[in-house]
Amino acid sequence: MRILHIVPEFEEGGVERYVLQLCHEQVKHGHHVTLATAGGKLERFLPKHNMRVIHLPVQRKNIFTGLYSAKYLAKINDWDIIHAHSRVPAWVAWRTSVITKTKWIMTAHAPYSLNIGILPFRHADGVICVSESVQEELKGYLPENTITIPNGIRKPSVLWQGKYFPENKKFLYVGYLARRKGLDTAFNALGQLKNYDWTLDVVGDGSQRHELESLAESLGISERIKFYGFRDDTDEFMSKSACLLFPSHSEGFGLVVAEALAAGLPVLASDLEPLRQFSYGSLIPHDDVSAWTEAIERVINGGSASPLSSEKLIMFEETAQRTEDFYKRILN
Repeated sequence: MRILHIVPEFEEGGVERYVLQLCHEQVKHGHHVTLATAGGKLERFLPKHNMRVIHLPVQRKNIFTGLYSAKYLAKINDWDIIHAHSRVPAWVAWRTSVITKTKWIMTAHAPYSLNIGILPFRHADGVICVSESVQEELKGYLPENTITIPNGIRKPSVLWQGKYFPENKKFLYVGYLARRKGLDTAFNALGQLKNYDWTLDVVGDGSQRHELESLAESLGISERIKFYGFRDDTDEFMSKSACLLFPSHSEGFGLVVAEALAAGLPVLASDLEPLRQFSYGSLIPHDDVSAWTEAIERVINGGSASPLSSEKLIMFEETAQRTEDFYKRILN
């Protein structure tokens, strides 16, 4: 099968890592895979064989660059199926499909705003939602041929060492640095706990980095927080930390939480619908600094993290196989 994936950029993020793993699995299954993207750091981790990368401005919310990208891809036109990830790629995929008559699908990775930006979704030959909560949120904007395929996880390269507070004083954040990730909430909570002994490793990069560095400085906690930027050894960080902080405001799935649970690392997590499938108790209101302060203080004093279980996790091989089965259903 010849597959085209369209992703805005290929920097760090749950969507990008999902596509990266999917490309590896599809090449492993003998398929020929093309990635159309504006580019990014993760490109160097793509498969070396049966893999092609096309650089296009598919991240820009601009009708003219969208038309340009669609026409460029239509001239190549050697794919059996087009798989879009995110809203702008959905527009590009739709336009390319109109020109070439190639079947196209969309993966909805998040509960997007219900506006004209998601108009192409209804015109897709099929849509995959990464969680039931995303499918419910987008209800009415999806085609009849819509299914839920949860994000699978890769097998961790190392497991958590089992060192918790107070023996281990390291908190960890892994992910993109943007407002919707809520790291400012965690910073404000930690700023109220300066009398305790703790540190925080921030693994990831993004548009909010300088703002967060300034916030840490203003709270008087900058010396305890280390920004590492993009890293490809997140498993090592998870194995040596005491607790993962996941204060996100909105998620389609919460892949970082799933990977932490697979490694055995305790997590403090926001109360988000996709995470409730892993929960056997109450999670933390995402924008409540007082609640986050209380939860972090509890962990520092040797108390429990969020009540989350790894029992419902699936491996990414299953996600890839179910995606391939969906392709075949669409093409037949």
